[in-house]
Amino acid sequence: MHTPTDEQFHAVDAFRDGQHLVLQAGAGTGKTSTLCLLAASTDRRGRYLAFNKDIATDAASRFPRSVLCKTAHATAYAAIGHRFARRLSSPRQPAWRIGQALGIRSPVRIGDHEISHRALSHAVLRTVTRFCQSADQALAPHHVPVLRRLGTPAERAQLAAAVMPFAGKAWKDLKNHEEGVVRFEHDHYLKMWALTEPKIEADFLFLDEAQDTNPVLEQVFGAQRGHAQLVMVGDSAQAIYGWRGARDVMTGFEATHLTLTRSFRFGPLLAEQANRWLAFTDAPIRLTGTDTIPTRVGPVACPDAVLCRTNIGAMTEVLRQLEAGRRVALTRGGQTLVALARAAQDLRDGRRTSHPELVLFASWGELQDYAEHDAAGRDLQPFVELVDTHGPEAIIAAVDALTDESKAEVTVSTAHKAKGREWPEVRIADDFPPPPDSDRQDDSGCPIPEPVSDINARLAYVAVTRARRQLDLGGLAWIESHPGAVEGP
Repeated sequence: MHTPTDEQFHAVDAFRDGQHLVLQAGAGTGKTSTLCLLAASTDRRGRYLAFNKDIATDAASRFPRSVLCKTAHATAYAAIGHRFARRLSSPRQPAWRIGQALGIRSPVRIGDHEISHRALSHAVLRTVTRFCQSADQALAPHHVPVLRRLGTPAERAQLAAAVMPFAGKAWKDLKNHEEGVVRFEHDHYLKMWALTEPKIEADFLFLDEAQDTNPVLEQVFGAQRGHAQLVMVGDSAQAIYGWRGARDVMTGFEATHLTLTRSFRFGPLLAEQANRWLAFTDAPIRLTGTDTIPTRVGPVACPDAVLCRTNIGAMTEVLRQLEAGRRVALTRGGQTLVALARAAQDLRDGRRTSHPELVLFASWGELQDYAEHDAAGRDLQPFVELVDTHGPEAIIAAVDALTDESKAEVTVSTAHKAKGREWPEVRIADDFPPPPDSDRQDDSGCPIPEPVSDINARLAYVAVTRARRQLDLGGLAWIESHPGAVEGP
C-alpha cells in the first residue's frame, strides 16, 4: 500500500462526513485501495457491488470484515435467483428450438424480406435480454432489436408486432421457477430482483466500475439513497459499453464529486499519452504519472499484449502472430469469431444462416455487396475481407490453435476486453484508423482531419493505459500529427 495521496485523504474526509460520493478514478489511480481506506475509516456496515466475480473475490481479501463484497448478480441470486437453480443448470439448446416451443413455427414477411422462424426466435430472446438490462417495468416494442436491412420505421414496427407476443410468452415462461422452455440466464433473476424494489441492508454502499452500470442496476443502487450512504467509483472516460446497454451514471449523479488523478501504474510519459485522448472527451480528469516508474513510449518488438479495436482486428492479429510461430492467447477465447466464421461458411456454401447479424442475407455475394456499398454495412467490411483473404476454415483453425494465457508468449485482446487488465509491454494494433479528412484545408492546402470522436477517444484511452513499462502506439501513432491533439499533460 502506497502512501495515500491528498486526493485520497480528501475522499476519506468527505466519506466520514456522510456525503454521497462520486469518485472519478483514472486508470491505475488506486480506486480499490481508496475504497479500502474509506471502509477502514468507519465502524459502520457496508456493501461493495463489483463488476464481476474476480473483482469481488479480490476485494473481499482486502476490505475489512464489516464490508460484504459481492457482485450484483450474487446479491440477486441470494434473494431470488436460488429459486431458479435447477433451471440455471439446464442444458443449452438453439434459439430456434426455444422459439418453436414458444409457438414460432413459420416465417414472417416484412417488406422485401422474409424473417425465418430461426431469426424470429433470436429476436424474441434478444428482446427479453434488452428488457432485463433496462430499468423498465414491462416489456415494450423499443426492446426489440434492430435487424440489419430492416431500415424503415414501418418495417421495424412490423418486426416489433411479430416479436412482442412471443417475448411476452418467454418472460412468463421464465418467471416459472419449476420448469420452462426458455433457457434461464443470470440476467433474468437480476431483473426479477430489481422489479421487487429491494432494500439492500447496509449503512453504506460502494458501486465499482459505475461507468459501465446497466440501467437496471443503476435503478436499484439509486433507490438505496434514503437509508444508505452511496459511493460510486469508476472512470467516466472508460465508459465504452453503451452498445450493450450500459451507460455512464456517474456524471449526473447527485453527490459530492471528487477525483483520483495520480496513476500508480505508469510514469509521466504515458500519462501524457492518456491526457491526449482525454482532451477529446468530456471526462472531468487529467492524469499524472508516478515519477519513479520509467514507462517508455516507443517501438516494442515482442509485446506481452497486442490490443485491437475490433474482434476482426484481433483475429487478424492472431493469424499474424501464429504465422510468426508465437504461442498466442486471445482474451476470452474466440467463440464469437467462430460463430461468424461458421455463418460465413453457410453463406459461401449457398445456405442461409441463423446468425443474428447475418440472418437476412441469402448469399455471401449479397453480404459482400452490402458491406462494400451500403453505409450501414461498413462495419462488416473488415470481416468480409478477413474471410475472403483467409477463408472461414482458417479462422476456425486459428481459434483451435490458441494457447492458454498462462503459457502464451503474447496475448491478443480487444481494447474492450482489456479493461481492468495491464501488461508490462503493450503494442496497439493497426485497426485504429485516424479520423477522415474534412472539407477544410490548412494554410498549405492540405485537408484538415475531422476531430477525434468521443467514442474513439475513450477506446484509445483505455488501450494506451494498459501498459506499465512500455507502450508502442502502433495504430494510434497518427495522434502525434493530429492538429487537435494536446501537447503534454
